[in-house]
Amino acid sequence: MRSSKTTLLCALTSIFIASCAAAGAEAPAKLTVQSTDFASNALIPKQFSGDGRDISPSLTWSKAPEQTKSIAITCTDSDAPRGTWWHWIIFNIPAQQTELKGSQAKDSTLANGIEQGTNDFGNSGYNGPAPPKGPIHHYHFTVYALDTKLTVRAGCTKQEFSPALSGHVLAEGEYIGTFVRR
Repeated sequence: MRSSKTTLLCALTSIFIASCAAAGAEAPAKLTVQSTDFASNALIPKQFSGDGRDISPSLTWSKAPEQTKSIAITCTDSDAPRGTWWHWIIFNIPAQQTELKGSQAKDSTLANGIEQGTNDFGNSGYNGPAPPKGPIHHYHFTVYALDTKLTVRAGCTKQEFSPALSGHVLAEGEYIGTFVRR
């Protein structure tokens, strides 16, 4: 009897250790994200804002892990008065791609199977910084390498998009720009 309890305890301990090790292995790898349109942690030029042409900036990122099936990108404002404000959701970018050119169309479906969600302005595609007057805002352009092609619909909301990412992120990277209205 005592040996079966010991065996069970050892088995449960092994399962616990294995699951902890697996959880540690699931930490996403790092992608390096850059833009030729503005420097990291610097002011985003007016043309990429609601005060200008409101066009998306160009982004580049390092090569994703081999298991990557698609890339997704979000842009969020962490300083918005009502909590994080979503400016862009773009997903199902081909896995081998390491660049997204600026001035992406504001359609929910783009070439090569790329899709865009609905941002917090209620629009498809990118809408740039348009904060109220006041302190500086930080815009987080996050690139995700995913182990799947997302099955959420084009035009999805952040509430539909975020859970679809869960458990599928192989690597991620972030590039931050700032904007202020005085």
